[in-house]
Amino acid sequence: MCLQSFRCFACIFAVTLLIFNNPCPVSAGDIVHDDDLAPKKPGCENDFVLVKIQTWVDGIEDREFVGVGARFGTTIVSKEKNANQTHLTLSDPRDCCSAPKIKMAGDVIMVDRGHCKFTTKANVAEAAGASAILIINKQKELYKMVCEPDETNLDIHIPAVMLPQDAGASLEKLLVKNSSVSVQLYSPRRPVVDIAEIFLWLMAVGTLLCASYWSAWSAREAAIQQDKMLKDTSDEFPATEDVGTSGVVEINTASAILFVVVASCFLILVYKLMSSWFIELLVVLFAIGGAEGLQTCLVALLSRWFKNAAESFIKVPFLGALSYLTLAVSPFCIASAVIWAIHRNDPLAWIGQDALGIALIITVLQIVQLPNLKVGTILLGCAFMYDIFWVFISKKLFHESVMIVVARGDKSREDGIPMLLKIPRMFDPWGGYSIIGFGDILLPGLLVAFSLRYDWLAKKNLQAGYFLWAMLAYGLGLLVTYVALNLMDGHGQPALLYIVPFTLGTFLALGRKRGDLKILWTKGEPERACPHTQLNNLQNPTQRNKPSPCSSSSSL
Repeated sequence: MCLQSFRCFACIFAVTLLIFNNPCPVSAGDIVHDDDLAPKKPGCENDFVLVKIQTWVDGIEDREFVGVGARFGTTIVSKEKNANQTHLTLSDPRDCCSAPKIKMAGDVIMVDRGHCKFTTKANVAEAAGASAILIINKQKELYKMVCEPDETNLDIHIPAVMLPQDAGASLEKLLVKNSSVSVQLYSPRRPVVDIAEIFLWLMAVGTLLCASYWSAWSAREAAIQQDKMLKDTSDEFPATEDVGTSGVVEINTASAILFVVVASCFLILVYKLMSSWFIELLVVLFAIGGAEGLQTCLVALLSRWFKNAAESFIKVPFLGALSYLTLAVSPFCIASAVIWAIHRNDPLAWIGQDALGIALIITVLQIVQLPNLKVGTILLGCAFMYDIFWVFISKKLFHESVMIVVARGDKSREDGIPMLLKIPRMFDPWGGYSIIGFGDILLPGLLVAFSLRYDWLAKKNLQAGYFLWAMLAYGLGLLVTYVALNLMDGHGQPALLYIVPFTLGTFLALGRKRGDLKILWTKGEPERACPHTQLNNLQNPTQRNKPSPCSSSSSL
């Protein structure tokens, strides 16, 4: 298989795999989780919040555990300096369904989940003099403690926190060894805006900017080269000759609609098969695509300084003709992808993931293009409905948001799928990452890149063209997404819900106002005189009204 064909195949595959596997920008370590699913009533109306349990063993600071606060009981302080360091006691009986054998003087009591109601445990613990109750779950996952519909004894004045099974086992070992264990409970609030979101916004906009300029520059170079070829061969010009841009794949209407169907099937497949081995498979696919994208970007960049190496080719089995520059760059790109895949769980692995992801996005936007505004409208319109359905409406069918579960990797015990850009939340006490799916850059990016290609071919300046306004609309739409994300207490938001109306709406409104909408909608490029047509008209006046195409490309 020749390299150009492989690139087209890889990028077409990347579009179907990545564009529609676009998790909305959510943050790992969200404090509030689906609050509305559990009803509230007087005495049982706390928000579900994550709680930090800092431990001290024999006066020395030790491990920190994370639990979730109950719907009932008093609220937990948010600042560490206001939280008291309190002695921890193991309950006897262990489930605390009946009065403990010993009285406590303000201790924090640790109990097993048992079989009685959570509120019963809290009332018994409070009556015994406990200042707080830690309930250990039977499983490794956290469980939201709510009130039964018929419960009335909800006048509870101590906080209740659920801990996972492994945390309870660790604390129990310390207590059994007769160590003196103290705990401190507090629930810090996330900052309204984290600087990671600003950097992620700049990363997304910058990626789109670079990809658009490269795509427009390639289109302009192809047009100039085509005009030159047609002019040089005008004496023997065949009227039906089709000269196109090499390596460019245009999306058509049918494929735009088909993408959504394929994407939905793939998303369900990922959701149902979400496991460690499936994540490993996605990691391999991403590493292959990332290495290819990185190689394409580096070769294009370095070819300006190493023209001889870029223009000298050697035939390689199974890959066809490759330039010496490609052969020199490939080992570095492959090694980068392999190193990231091996160390992807390291604290700084996000840098490698973002580098590979950005290179892949830029490469896809260079090869895959929109032919006109009509296809762009269909594609973005379908993606708009797709995003809304799988983030919000899927809850009705699957009892959870399929898109958010896939984005977080909840069922795989991994950090989620690798097809996203992420930056660690620097000032968030809960840590985690701010993330954005590839599709939230690629899909609007197709339209933004199309706008710059049109501007350059139409010889429009920045203000009179469409690219500046498309970029501003995308940046504003992404900004509104993050505002909505923070207003919703960290609940995942479909980015395309905000980005598509901004970008597509701006483009359509400007096109109609300037009178270019018909050309943008149908042809997608301005009318321009072909050199061979002009020369042919001078030599054969009877041929003046015969149309002659000046551009073409393969369709997807």
